[in-house]
Amino acid sequence: MAFCRCLFLYSPLHRAPVLVPSKPIRFFTRYTYFSAKFTNHRKPQTPFFCTCCSSSSMESPPEGYRRNVGICLINSSKKIFSASRLDIPNAWQMPQGGIDDSEDPKVAALRELKEETGVSSAEILAEVPYWLTYDFPPEVREKLKHQWGSDWKGQAQKWFLLKFTGKEEEINLLGDGTEKPEFGEWSWMTPEQIVDLAVYFKKPVYKEVLSVFAPYLK
Repeated sequence: MAFCRCLFLYSPLHRAPVLVPSKPIRFFTRYTYFSAKFTNHRKPQTPFFCTCCSSSSMESPPEGYRRNVGICLINSSKKIFSASRLDIPNAWQMPQGGIDDSEDPKVAALRELKEETGVSSAEILAEVPYWLTYDFPPEVREKLKHQWGSDWKGQAQKWFLLKFTGKEEEINLLGDGTEKPEFGEWSWMTPEQIVDLAVYFKKPVYKEVLSVFAPYLK
């Protein structure tokens, strides 16, 4: 049985620790960080299938999928940035967001990173040279149909690997103030932790992304 150790300080967010197997990691809120010792008793997820590869053309994502960028941000220790979603308990993810009409995916990646994390000190190292897609579960698709006003099957993503070149004080989960905050806590993680803590329908895409970027993570 795997354990994770961390510090536990008072946080105004009053959030329970997320269950994490594997190596010790630190969790940061927008105010402070906490840690605790716990074991993983996660319930098994419902099986879900998604398509991990699609068109290699930047201009031709699959029909019916929302165009999106994903950002794999690494620090000098080759650890990957991940943050906990406010709307899905115990779900962590790498930053991502929609691509605006006529927007270049690289520009969208830098914009989304700043909007969601406050980070602007980053440089692009690599990208996955094809679109990756995942399907929304029925309940998620229905929720987003009302939120977005469009009925998308899922998301088609262009993934970029970025290196964080700033100081950690720059990271602010309130973002740059242009969008509603999406995350509650953040941490630098190993690839294994990234996949383990991801919501189940994104895991196959995460595995593919981290496989492509593996040479940069060693």
